[in-house]
Amino acid sequence: MHGPAPELRLLAAAVVVGVVQLVWATVATRAQGDLKWAAGPRDEPMPAIGGAARLERSFLNFMETFPLHAAVVIVAYLAAKLSDLTLWGGALYVIGRAFHPIFYLTAIPYLRTLAWFVAFAGTVMVTTTIFL
Repeated sequence: MHGPAPELRLLAAAVVVGVVQLVWATVATRAQGDLKWAAGPRDEPMPAIGGAARLERSFLNFMETFPLHAAVVIVAYLAAKLSDLTLWGGALYVIGRAFHPIFYLTAIPYLRTLAWFVAFAGTVMVTTTIFL
């Protein structure tokens, strides 16, 4: 028994990246508010500011890109189209998404955009294999 394909392991790693982002953004946002608000019904929104807002936006961006990436990885796997391109594409997605919140938080110009493009290129690479 060889275990799951590396692309599926990378997909699981992307889930871990997403969970870390969720927790990080939540903790940062909640640190700006009080425990009474957090323990209550949260009827009134508590807008995040500064770094917490950037982490929240990075997580929301992850939530926009992850379903697309997951879908093409699963399709490539089911269609038996796995190759070096899908492996590298999956790795680029995970690396780009792992660095995206860090670069967003630090607000260094162009690095966040670079991380987004690295992850996007990974998704494009996996998608390409489906049509080859």
